[in-house]
Amino acid sequence: MLEWIKEHKKYIATAVGVIGLFGYYLFSTVWSTEKENVDEGWESIEEPFQEVEETKEQGEQEILVDVKGAVHQPGVYKATVGDRVKDVIDKAGGVTDEANSSATNFAMRVTDEMVVYVPLIGEEGDEMELGFSGDGSDTANQKININKASSTELETLPGIGPAKAEAIIEYRESNGGFKTIEDIMSISGFGQKTFEKLQESITVN
Repeated sequence: MLEWIKEHKKYIATAVGVIGLFGYYLFSTVWSTEKENVDEGWESIEEPFQEVEETKEQGEQEILVDVKGAVHQPGVYKATVGDRVKDVIDKAGGVTDEANSSATNFAMRVTDEMVVYVPLIGEEGDEMELGFSGDGSDTANQKININKASSTELETLPGIGPAKAEAIIEYRESNGGFKTIEDIMSISGFGQKTFEKLQESITVN
């Protein structure tokens, strides 16, 4: 047996070397695959935490809201993204005894530069401006700019729900905007009666 080993030692050494190289290659491949799986696992774990942090930062973003009307302390108040109308009204000391609370949407989310107006009992509904951002409203006249207002802002108009708000947005995008407030009657479902309700509350400038 020893003689045979001596005679074939070159072949045996070569075979051992080949086996060793194959074993090293196999081990390296398995280790690389396992490492990739571990790295991917950590990435999948980290992503939700990153999303939570981003959401937290957005939620803490500070905005300013102007609270007017039948509240105890009208003024400009700091709020954060996600706050509701009720939150900023509470900061203004709450509504007064003369407030028409039933005409106020306390659940609406506030936006930066928004005006929250709490009407008095007896005020006309069409004249009430519940909430507008600087981009979608005429702050001097308290009118909604139908060429710029968001869907949420449009829904504060009398008789305008989600479907009609989307119809207004679709029309202005398809036709390059409204030239006059009367153009709103070009939208299906917006007749003379609807326009009469809206004309004092909208603008195109």
